[in-house]
Amino acid sequence: MPPKNKTAVKRKAASESQSDDEATQSASKKAKVSKDLPGSAVASNGQPTNKVLPVNISFPPRISGTVRLSTWNICSLASASKKGFKFYVEAEDPDVLVLTETKVNEVPVDPFLTSRFPHCTWAISSKKTYSGTAVLCKHKPLSVDTKLPGHPDPNSVKGRIVTVEFSGCYIVATYVTNAGQGLKTLKEKNTWNEHFTTYIRDLDKKKPVIWMGDLNVAPTAIDLANAKSNWNKTPGYTKDETEAFQNILNPPESTAGVGKFVDVWRQNHPEDKHYTYFSYRFNCRTKGLGWRLDMFVVSERLLEKVKMCEIRSEIYGASDHVPVVMEIESDIITGS
Repeated sequence: MPPKNKTAVKRKAASESQSDDEATQSASKKAKVSKDLPGSAVASNGQPTNKVLPVNISFPPRISGTVRLSTWNICSLASASKKGFKFYVEAEDPDVLVLTETKVNEVPVDPFLTSRFPHCTWAISSKKTYSGTAVLCKHKPLSVDTKLPGHPDPNSVKGRIVTVEFSGCYIVATYVTNAGQGLKTLKEKNTWNEHFTTYIRDLDKKKPVIWMGDLNVAPTAIDLANAKSNWNKTPGYTKDETEAFQNILNPPESTAGVGKFVDVWRQNHPEDKHYTYFSYRFNCRTKGLGWRLDMFVVSERLLEKVKMCEIRSEIYGASDHVPVVMEIESDIITGS
Protein backbone atom coordinates (compact mmCIF):
# COMPACT_ATOMS: atom_id res chain seq x y z
CA MET A 1 0.00 0.00 0.00
CA PRO A 2 1.40 3.48 -0.91
CA PRO A 3 2.02 5.93 1.96
CA LYS A 4 -1.08 7.81 3.11
CA ASN A 5 -0.07 11.44 3.17
CA LYS A 6 1.66 12.10 -0.10
CA THR A 7 0.01 14.60 -2.43
CA ALA A 8 1.47 13.13 -5.60
CA VAL A 9 0.83 9.60 -6.77
CA LYS A 10 2.27 7.69 -9.69
CA ARG A 11 0.63 4.59 -11.07
CA LYS A 12 1.30 2.24 -13.93
CA ALA A 13 0.07 3.40 -17.31
CA ALA A 14 -3.15 1.72 -18.41
CA SER A 15 -4.28 0.72 -21.88
CA GLU A 16 -6.95 2.99 -23.36
CA SER A 17 -9.27 0.12 -24.17
CA GLN A 18 -12.52 1.56 -22.76
CA SER A 19 -15.68 1.80 -24.77
CA ASP A 20 -16.09 4.83 -27.02
CA ASP A 21 -17.67 7.16 -25.58
CA GLU A 22 -12.31 27.56 -18.66
CA ALA A 23 -12.21 28.44 -15.05
CA THR A 24 -12.24 31.67 -12.98
CA GLN A 25 -10.52 30.13 -9.97
CA SER A 26 -6.74 30.15 -9.75
CA ALA A 27 -5.11 27.65 -12.09
CA SER A 28 -2.69 26.78 -9.31
CA LYS A 29 -5.48 24.96 -7.48
CA LYS A 30 -6.12 22.52 -10.31
CA ALA A 31 -4.68 19.07 -10.77
CA LYS A 32 -1.13 19.09 -12.09
CA VAL A 33 -1.56 16.17 -14.41
CA SER A 34 -1.95 17.58 -17.91
CA LYS A 35 1.59 16.59 -18.84
CA ASP A 36 0.51 12.96 -18.63
CA LEU A 37 -2.33 13.33 -21.10
CA PRO A 38 -1.68 12.20 -24.68
CA GLY A 39 -0.65 15.36 -26.52
CA SER A 40 -2.26 17.35 -23.68
CA ALA A 41 -5.37 17.12 -25.85
CA VAL A 42 -8.40 19.18 -24.92
CA ALA A 43 -11.90 19.29 -26.35
CA SER A 44 -13.50 22.43 -27.74
CA ASN A 45 -14.90 23.30 -24.29
CA GLY A 46 -11.40 23.29 -22.79
CA GLN A 47 -11.60 20.04 -20.85
CA PRO A 48 -9.11 17.20 -21.38
CA THR A 49 -10.00 14.17 -23.48
CA ASN A 50 -8.09 11.38 -21.69
CA LYS A 51 -10.02 8.14 -21.21
CA VAL A 52 -7.86 6.63 -18.46
CA LEU A 53 -6.44 8.18 -15.30
CA PRO A 54 -3.13 10.00 -15.72
CA VAL A 55 0.05 8.19 -14.69
CA ASN A 56 0.91 10.97 -12.25
CA ILE A 57 -1.81 12.54 -10.12
CA SER A 58 -0.86 15.58 -8.07
CA PHE A 59 -2.88 18.32 -6.39
CA PRO A 60 -1.75 21.48 -4.60
CA PRO A 61 -1.96 21.45 -0.80
CA ARG A 62 -5.22 22.69 0.64
CA ILE A 63 -5.51 26.35 1.51
CA SER A 64 -4.45 27.06 5.09
CA GLY A 65 -7.32 26.89 7.56
CA THR A 66 -9.61 24.87 5.32
CA VAL A 67 -10.95 21.36 5.00
CA ARG A 68 -11.23 19.67 1.64
CA LEU A 69 -14.41 17.94 0.51
CA SER A 70 -14.65 15.73 -2.56
CA THR A 71 -17.61 14.14 -4.31
CA TRP A 72 -17.37 11.47 -7.00
CA ASN A 73 -19.87 9.23 -8.74
CA ILE A 74 -17.71 6.13 -9.08
CA CYS A 75 -20.20 4.00 -11.02
CA SER A 76 -19.43 0.92 -8.87
CA LEU A 77 -16.76 0.77 -6.20
CA ALA A 78 -15.65 -2.65 -7.42
CA SER A 79 -15.17 -1.45 -10.98
CA ALA A 80 -13.55 1.89 -10.08
CA SER A 81 -11.11 0.15 -7.72
CA LYS A 82 -9.69 -1.76 -10.68
CA LYS A 83 -9.14 1.45 -12.66
CA GLY A 84 -7.20 3.67 -10.25
CA PHE A 85 -9.82 4.89 -7.76
CA LYS A 86 -7.42 4.63 -4.82
CA PHE A 87 -4.70 6.64 -6.57
CA TYR A 88 -7.09 9.58 -6.81
CA VAL A 89 -8.19 9.28 -3.18
CA GLU A 90 -4.59 9.14 -1.99
CA ALA A 91 -3.56 12.20 -4.02
CA GLU A 92 -6.63 14.28 -3.14
CA ASP A 93 -6.58 13.28 0.54
CA PRO A 94 -9.96 14.88 1.34
CA ASP A 95 -11.30 15.38 4.83
CA VAL A 96 -14.75 14.33 3.63
CA LEU A 97 -15.23 12.03 0.65
CA VAL A 98 -18.70 11.46 -0.77
CA LEU A 99 -19.10 8.51 -3.12
CA THR A 100 -22.23 8.00 -5.16
CA GLU A 101 -23.43 5.05 -7.21
CA THR A 102 -21.24 2.76 -5.13
CA LYS A 103 -23.33 -0.32 -6.03
CA VAL A 104 -22.18 -2.14 -2.90
CA ASN A 105 -24.39 -4.79 -1.30
CA GLU A 106 -22.82 -4.54 2.16
CA VAL A 107 -20.42 -2.29 4.02
CA PRO A 108 -17.02 -2.78 2.34
CA VAL A 109 -14.13 -4.11 4.38
CA ASP A 110 -11.34 -2.00 2.92
CA PRO A 111 -8.34 -1.03 5.08
CA PHE A 112 -7.29 1.55 2.47
CA LEU A 113 -10.47 3.54 3.16
CA THR A 114 -10.94 2.84 6.85
CA SER A 115 -7.35 3.81 7.66
CA ARG A 116 -7.96 7.22 6.07
CA PHE A 117 -11.55 7.75 7.12
CA PRO A 118 -12.36 6.48 10.62
CA HIS A 119 -16.00 7.57 10.32
CA CYS A 120 -17.80 5.94 7.41
CA THR A 121 -21.48 5.76 6.58
CA TRP A 122 -22.66 3.57 3.70
CA ALA A 123 -26.25 3.92 2.53
CA ILE A 124 -27.04 0.72 0.64
CA SER A 125 -29.92 0.11 -1.74
CA SER A 126 -32.37 -2.72 -1.19
CA LYS A 127 -31.68 -3.71 -4.81
CA LYS A 128 -28.43 -5.57 -5.35
CA THR A 129 -25.61 -3.70 -7.12
CA TYR A 130 -27.78 -0.59 -7.44
CA SER A 131 -27.31 3.07 -6.46
CA GLY A 132 -25.52 3.52 -3.11
CA THR A 133 -24.15 6.60 -1.34
CA ALA A 134 -21.29 6.86 1.15
CA VAL A 135 -19.87 9.63 3.33
CA LEU A 136 -16.32 8.95 4.53
CA CYS A 137 -14.99 11.40 7.13
CA LYS A 138 -11.78 12.10 9.01
CA HIS A 139 -13.77 13.99 11.64
CA LYS A 140 -16.48 12.41 13.75
CA PRO A 141 -20.00 13.66 12.97
CA LEU A 142 -22.41 14.61 15.72
CA SER A 143 -25.17 12.58 14.06
CA VAL A 144 -25.84 10.50 10.94
CA ASP A 145 -29.06 9.74 9.07
CA THR A 146 -29.88 7.86 5.86
CA LYS A 147 -33.58 8.71 5.50
CA LEU A 148 -35.57 11.34 3.61
CA PRO A 149 -38.34 12.40 6.02
CA GLY A 150 -41.87 12.31 4.67
CA HIS A 151 -41.08 10.36 1.52
CA PRO A 152 -43.97 7.94 0.87
CA ASP A 153 -41.67 5.13 -0.30
CA PRO A 154 -38.75 4.87 2.16
CA ASN A 155 -37.50 1.76 0.38
CA SER A 156 -36.84 3.75 -2.80
CA VAL A 157 -34.75 6.23 -0.80
CA LYS A 158 -32.35 3.58 0.50
CA GLY A 159 -28.88 4.11 -0.91
CA ARG A 160 -29.61 7.62 -2.13
CA ILE A 161 -29.03 9.97 0.82
CA VAL A 162 -26.75 10.37 3.81
CA THR A 163 -26.90 13.34 6.18
CA VAL A 164 -24.05 13.94 8.60
CA GLU A 165 -24.13 16.72 11.18
CA PHE A 166 -21.08 18.68 12.30
CA SER A 167 -20.83 21.57 14.75
CA GLY A 168 -21.15 24.21 12.05
CA CYS A 169 -23.17 22.56 9.30
CA TYR A 170 -25.04 19.62 7.89
CA ILE A 171 -23.55 17.73 4.95
CA VAL A 172 -26.24 16.15 2.81
CA ALA A 173 -24.87 13.66 0.30
CA THR A 174 -27.20 12.46 -2.44
CA TYR A 175 -27.39 10.23 -5.45
CA VAL A 176 -30.63 11.76 -6.63
CA THR A 177 -33.33 9.69 -8.30
CA ASN A 178 -33.15 9.59 -12.10
CA ALA A 179 -36.19 10.49 -14.22
CA GLY A 180 -35.58 7.37 -16.30
CA GLN A 181 -35.37 6.52 -19.96
CA GLY A 182 -38.27 8.15 -21.74
CA LEU A 183 -38.95 10.04 -18.49
CA LYS A 184 -40.82 6.98 -17.25
CA THR A 185 -39.91 7.71 -13.63
CA LEU A 186 -40.28 11.49 -13.74
CA LYS A 187 -43.22 11.20 -11.35
CA GLU A 188 -40.97 9.46 -8.81
CA LYS A 189 -38.30 12.12 -9.37
CA ASN A 190 -40.87 14.84 -8.69
CA THR A 191 -41.85 13.10 -5.47
CA TRP A 192 -38.20 13.01 -4.41
CA ASN A 193 -37.76 16.69 -5.26
CA GLU A 194 -40.86 17.70 -3.31
CA HIS A 195 -39.75 16.01 -0.11
CA PHE A 196 -36.07 16.80 -0.51
CA THR A 197 -36.84 20.51 -0.92
CA THR A 198 -38.79 20.50 2.34
CA TYR A 199 -36.01 18.56 4.05
CA ILE A 200 -33.08 20.77 3.01
CA ARG A 201 -35.03 23.91 3.92
CA ASP A 202 -35.83 22.50 7.35
CA LEU A 203 -32.16 21.65 7.95
CA ASP A 204 -31.10 25.12 6.81
CA LYS A 205 -33.27 26.67 9.52
CA LYS A 206 -31.16 24.83 12.12
CA LYS A 207 -27.66 25.05 10.61
CA PRO A 208 -26.18 25.91 7.23
CA VAL A 209 -26.10 23.05 4.74
CA ILE A 210 -23.56 21.68 2.28
CA TRP A 211 -25.41 19.59 -0.31
CA MET A 212 -23.03 17.53 -2.41
CA GLY A 213 -23.05 14.51 -4.69
CA ASP A 214 -24.60 13.49 -7.98
CA LEU A 215 -27.66 15.73 -8.10
CA ASN A 216 -28.83 14.26 -11.42
CA VAL A 217 -29.86 17.60 -12.90
CA ALA A 218 -28.25 19.94 -15.40
CA PRO A 219 -29.50 23.25 -13.97
CA THR A 220 -29.29 25.39 -17.11
CA ALA A 221 -28.51 25.14 -20.82
CA ILE A 222 -24.84 25.86 -20.18
CA ASP A 223 -24.58 22.72 -18.05
CA LEU A 224 -24.85 20.21 -20.89
CA ALA A 225 -23.46 19.99 -24.39
CA ASN A 226 -26.64 19.65 -26.44
CA ALA A 227 -29.24 21.55 -24.48
CA LYS A 228 -31.75 22.22 -27.25
CA SER A 229 -32.11 18.62 -28.40
CA ASN A 230 -32.34 17.32 -24.82
CA TRP A 231 -34.80 19.83 -23.38
CA ASN A 232 -37.83 18.17 -21.80
CA LYS A 233 -36.90 14.87 -23.44
CA THR A 234 -33.92 13.59 -21.47
CA PRO A 235 -33.75 12.80 -17.75
CA GLY A 236 -31.88 15.49 -15.86
CA TYR A 237 -32.90 18.34 -18.16
CA THR A 238 -36.65 18.76 -17.95
CA LYS A 239 -38.82 21.66 -16.89
CA ASP A 240 -39.86 19.85 -13.70
CA GLU A 241 -36.31 19.01 -12.67
CA THR A 242 -34.66 22.34 -13.45
CA GLU A 243 -37.45 24.31 -11.79
CA ALA A 244 -37.21 22.17 -8.66
CA PHE A 245 -33.48 22.86 -8.47
CA GLN A 246 -33.92 26.60 -9.03
CA ASN A 247 -36.60 26.69 -6.32
CA ILE A 248 -34.01 25.43 -3.85
CA LEU A 249 -31.47 28.05 -4.90
CA ASN A 250 -33.97 30.91 -5.04
CA PRO A 251 -37.19 30.08 -3.20
CA PRO A 252 -40.35 31.69 -4.53
CA GLU A 253 -41.68 34.75 -2.72
CA SER A 254 -44.55 32.67 -1.36
CA THR A 255 -42.08 30.80 0.87
CA ALA A 256 -41.26 33.62 3.26
CA GLY A 257 -38.36 33.04 5.63
CA VAL A 258 -36.78 30.28 3.56
CA GLY A 259 -33.03 30.60 2.98
CA LYS A 260 -31.31 30.70 -0.38
CA PHE A 261 -28.67 28.28 -1.65
CA VAL A 262 -25.76 28.71 -4.07
CA ASP A 263 -24.41 26.36 -6.75
CA VAL A 264 -20.78 27.02 -5.83
CA TRP A 265 -18.90 25.94 -8.96
CA ARG A 266 -21.30 27.81 -11.24
CA GLN A 267 -21.08 30.90 -9.01
CA ASN A 268 -17.30 30.89 -9.49
CA HIS A 269 -17.38 29.88 -13.17
CA PRO A 270 -20.37 31.73 -14.62
CA GLU A 271 -19.63 31.02 -18.29
CA ASP A 272 -17.55 27.82 -18.41
CA LYS A 273 -19.03 24.85 -20.24
CA HIS A 274 -17.34 22.20 -18.15
CA TYR A 275 -18.95 18.89 -17.30
CA THR A 276 -18.66 16.13 -14.71
CA TYR A 277 -20.18 13.23 -16.69
CA PHE A 278 -19.20 11.90 -20.11
CA SER A 279 -20.93 8.83 -21.48
CA TYR A 280 -18.66 5.99 -22.55
CA ARG A 281 -20.66 5.85 -25.78
CA PHE A 282 -20.39 7.89 -28.96
CA ASN A 283 -16.86 9.12 -28.22
CA CYS A 284 -18.36 11.74 -25.89
CA ARG A 285 -15.19 12.28 -23.86
CA THR A 286 -13.08 13.05 -26.92
CA LYS A 287 -15.72 15.40 -28.28
CA GLY A 288 -16.30 17.15 -24.95
CA LEU A 289 -19.97 16.15 -24.93
CA GLY A 290 -21.03 15.93 -21.31
CA TRP A 291 -23.29 17.02 -18.49
CA ARG A 292 -22.58 18.84 -15.22
CA LEU A 293 -24.45 16.68 -12.72
CA ASP A 294 -22.09 16.55 -9.71
CA MET A 295 -22.05 19.65 -7.54
CA PHE A 296 -21.66 21.49 -4.28
CA VAL A 297 -24.68 23.55 -3.26
CA VAL A 298 -24.34 25.52 -0.02
CA SER A 299 -26.53 27.70 2.15
CA GLU A 300 -25.99 31.26 0.95
CA ARG A 301 -24.53 32.33 4.30
CA LEU A 302 -21.73 29.76 3.89
CA LEU A 303 -20.51 31.12 0.57
CA GLU A 304 -18.03 33.59 2.08
CA LYS A 305 -16.31 30.66 3.82
CA VAL A 306 -15.73 28.73 0.58
CA LYS A 307 -12.16 29.21 -0.65
CA MET A 308 -12.01 26.92 -3.69
CA CYS A 309 -14.25 24.74 -5.84
CA GLU A 310 -12.99 22.87 -8.90
CA ILE A 311 -13.96 20.06 -11.24
CA ARG A 312 -11.10 17.56 -11.39
CA SER A 313 -11.46 17.27 -15.14
CA GLU A 314 -8.40 15.05 -15.69
CA ILE A 315 -9.60 12.34 -13.29
CA TYR A 316 -11.53 10.35 -15.87
CA GLY A 317 -11.39 6.66 -16.60
CA ALA A 318 -12.10 5.03 -13.26
CA SER A 319 -15.71 6.13 -13.79
CA ASP A 320 -17.75 7.94 -16.41
CA HIS A 321 -17.91 10.87 -13.95
CA VAL A 322 -15.07 13.06 -12.66
CA PRO A 323 -14.73 14.31 -9.07
CA VAL A 324 -15.55 17.80 -7.83
CA VAL A 325 -13.75 19.32 -4.83
CA MET A 326 -14.38 22.23 -2.51
CA GLU A 327 -12.34 23.80 0.27
CA ILE A 328 -14.14 25.63 3.07
CA GLU A 329 -13.03 27.16 6.36
CA SER A 330 -12.31 24.29 8.72
CA ASP A 331 -14.41 25.53 11.67
CA ILE A 332 -17.51 24.53 9.74
CA ILE A 333 -16.50 20.90 10.23
CA THR A 334 -14.14 20.86 13.18
CA GLY A 335 -15.77 23.57 15.31
CA SER A 336 -12.43 25.30 15.85
